[in-house]
Amino acid sequence: MSFDSILVQRPQGAATRLVLLMHGVGSVPQSMLGVARWFASRDSSAFVVSVASPDPSDISNGLQWFSVRGVTEEGRQPRVDAAMPRFIATVRHWQETAGVDAQRTWIAGFSQGAIMALESAKLAAAPASRIVAIAGRFATLPERRPDADIHLLHGSADPVMPASLAQAAQARLSQLGASVTLDIAPGVGHEPHPALLERLAAHLPAG
Repeated sequence: MSFDSILVQRPQGAATRLVLLMHGVGSVPQSMLGVARWFASRDSSAFVVSVASPDPSDISNGLQWFSVRGVTEEGRQPRVDAAMPRFIATVRHWQETAGVDAQRTWIAGFSQGAIMALESAKLAAAPASRIVAIAGRFATLPERRPDADIHLLHGSADPVMPASLAQAAQARLSQLGASVTLDIAPGVGHEPHPALLERLAAHLPAG
């Protein structure tokens, strides 16, 4: 079964920004439509896409950027690094389609999509100026200050990625002098819950 990226909103005129939604491992672009529509409703001039990961998942009928079978703390970073060139190529493709540069690109990812988004912010030439990581983590904590504004959103009851991972990321980013916010929603599990988007709204520019 194949899945394509979903163009959620294409403005009639020039796009103010590009918003790319990145789904979790084993999932599909349709899973991020609620979040995509939330971003679209905030800015009718934004170009909004729910992106399909490139590879079939080896744990479900969905998709993935990298396999999580047998993944370890030590082995996660090499898998992310191997997947990153295609992640960046995908972002560049949509930037060219939307007619925007990295400064006008936002990437919002959930779970594995959040891992890829956060890790892309560690690159010397980061592909986006704003990263929204929902129930995500860094593969390994950064050593240098990312240029992007980073928003960490997590549920306190997440059984897959504990909220402590987001807290560790916030602590390291703050230590590095990065622009970072952290919001933890009580009782929320591993999902892009509306309560997390409500908290995110306070940190985003209007329109």
